[in-house]
Amino acid sequence: MVCPRCQSENCQIINVVTETGKDFYASKGILGAICFGPIGILCGACGKGRKVRNKQYWVCNRCGKKWKL
Repeated sequence: MVCPRCQSENCQIINVVTETGKDFYASKGILGAICFGPIGILCGACGKGRKVRNKQYWVCNRCGKKWKL
């Protein structure tokens, strides 16, 4: 791979990880505890939850330019 900015061949692939969302919703846990007792606390873990996304980029080690694969 050749850098589009400086034409260097000294490039490498990096992986960027982003996370969104929550693992536990307190409001759902409290409501579950009220309705179903101690086992209802697990209702707080129900729902969309966390999303993890991986994106890979090329990075030039000479000029620092980053571009998508």
